[in-house]
Amino acid sequence: MPTALITGASRGVGAQIARALTSTHDLLLGGRGSPELDSLATELDGAATFDVDLTDYDSVEASVEAISSLDLLVHSAGVASSLESVADTPVDEWRDLLEVNLIAAAELTRLLLPALREAGGHVVFINSGAGMRVNPGWTPYAASKFGLRALADGLRAEEPSIRVTSIFPGRIDTDMQRDIVAREGDDYDPTRFLRPETVAAAVAHAVATPSDAHPTDIVLRPTGR
Repeated sequence: MPTALITGASRGVGAQIARALTSTHDLLLGGRGSPELDSLATELDGAATFDVDLTDYDSVEASVEAISSLDLLVHSAGVASSLESVADTPVDEWRDLLEVNLIAAAELTRLLLPALREAGGHVVFINSGAGMRVNPGWTPYAASKFGLRALADGLRAEEPSIRVTSIFPGRIDTDMQRDIVAREGDDYDPTRFLRPETVAAAVAHAVATPSDAHPTDIVLRPTGR
């Protein structure tokens, strides 16, 4: 079977993407070492863990050395903003968001490009509605996601043998979303948000698209149903 590396696989959307692909791919589950990551690997019999901090670039480079061919790379790892205005966002917040959401994805992609080229592979970026528009309080996070969109678009233009897909979901029912809603001071209603399984299904659909088509951008919006 083809091989897929999924970052941020220990929970939320990343874990659901792994479940959606387990019947069609040999899986490398990316994430920092945790009981959740180990449990998912056990659940998905035959899956292996890719236990590395994506911002530790020396460790990332060492970890990918053995990967000579890779059919699918899914970037699902990311962090959320503290929801402050530009006037109130400290420089460390900007650095952290750009480091995790953009720079780490760019470096992992760069290191794996030889393996992706070898396989004629596919790169999927889990972006956000914030990668298409900016709301008050979300500017630093949106900047990281606009950058991720540029990374995907540039990679697609530069690497014609590789398919590159950006998924732009609206807000998703995850633990991260619960934290965001709590910071916003609202009551949490999961029906307002996309299910992680729905986003995972969109990824699986993009990956299964026949080779005569290039699924470039997929936008998902919650319906509340």
